[in-house]
Amino acid sequence: MLHKKFFHLALVLSLAAPALQAAEVKLLNVSYDPTRELYQSVNAAFAKQWKARNGEDVKVSQSHGGSGKQARSVIDGLEADVVTLALGYDIDAIAERKLLAADWQKRLPHNSAPYTSTIVFLVRKGNPKSIQDWNDLVKPGVAVITPNPKTSGGARWNHLAAWGYALKQPGGNEAGAKEFLGKLYKNVPVLDSGARGATTTFVERGIGDVLIAWENEALLAIKELGPDKVEIVAPSASILAEPPVAVVDRNVDKHNNRKAAEAYLQFLYTEEGQEIIAKNYYRPATEKAAAKYGAQFPKVKLFTLSEVAGDWAHAQKTHFADGGVFDQIYQPGRK
Repeated sequence: MLHKKFFHLALVLSLAAPALQAAEVKLLNVSYDPTRELYQSVNAAFAKQWKARNGEDVKVSQSHGGSGKQARSVIDGLEADVVTLALGYDIDAIAERKLLAADWQKRLPHNSAPYTSTIVFLVRKGNPKSIQDWNDLVKPGVAVITPNPKTSGGARWNHLAAWGYALKQPGGNEAGAKEFLGKLYKNVPVLDSGARGATTTFVERGIGDVLIAWENEALLAIKELGPDKVEIVAPSASILAEPPVAVVDRNVDKHNNRKAAEAYLQFLYTEEGQEIIAKNYYRPATEKAAAKYGAQFPKVKLFTLSEVAGDWAHAQKTHFADGGVFDQIYQPGRK
């Protein structure tokens, strides 16, 4: 009888073992275009830490695209556990659909932005068009590559960086800034849907004289291609870009993985997370990491979104909504 009990227990354990071994926490991070390399590194480091602390495997899947398109995908049903998008407006749009709390930006330090960036120029080796600042981008014969601000968060930062530069010139005003942007977009031969697509157009397809780019994209391009192919030009002034992150409440509660999702975003603020961020050419949020890696970033005078365009709701309505500044000035095919 005792032998039969042991046999029954062994059978139960053997049947249960595959289920126990298969236990795995799954997360979906819906992100914007240029973060592929960043989150590949983050995911591996976080999975190692989670396994050590909780004894569980965690698998983080990635989705990338233009920030605006990514937000729309989540609204339309893509079950992101976390979103790591290019600008606060896109996460606000998700919050408006009650997928996460309206005060999401208060949940994590630095307004839920674990890193910042800015907008710079990438030019071909030797800078043949002698591009030094924003005003060089509106000169005749300069082909400028930038993505579509209707779909790309990076493109909206590009647009507002140029707008802010024009506003801040002596005698600058909104009418002059609008005229300046009109000249700039006149020099744009193609609008890709996202920042990585624009980089591909410039780097791999060889189109354009200058790419308006995320700083991290420009630095990564130099690392991958070498300084004998492309180089960075830092404009005299640019915008402080603050890409935020958030847990999507409805989805993590449905998936029962809130603890892991929250820990995943909190990991970005740890010393290890900030090191990974800096090594992927994003500007870290913590003072310690910022001081350690500050020398690798171009020196640019930064202005904020609020200085030149108000909050994101106002900027979106004024510049990127149907009939806004972008629609008024972008006329493809105009010469």
